[in-house]
Amino acid sequence: QVQLVESGGGLVQPGGSLRLSCAASGTIFSIDVMGWYRQAPEKQRELVAIIAPGGTIMYGDSVKGRFTISRDSAKNTVYLQMNSLKPEDTAVYYCYWRRTSTSSWGQGTQVTVSS
Repeated sequence: QVQLVESGGGLVQPGGSLRLSCAASGTIFSIDVMGWYRQAPEKQRELVAIIAPGGTIMYGDSVKGRFTISRDSAKNTVYLQMNSLKPEDTAVYYCYWRRTSTSSWGQGTQVTVSS
């Protein structure tokens, strides 16, 4: 099973940017799904962005046009570039991996958007 380690979270002012990284142990294959979810206090975990097999990318409606997901297969790493951050983006961001019926979650990284 793949282990995931996130980094890059922190405190940023509204309108600012952050880039999250998720490094996966083991080899990531093109059939794997990788991406990001987030969970704000007292809310359900929600999709932020995922890269599906074949390179298809899906974004949550609230982040479209502001966030960009990318993948470096050579480094087994997926990134989330977050621009024009808003206070409502404040959440714990979790990296996600799935291959057929097996999946893993990272430990999460806190992103706080506040002035």
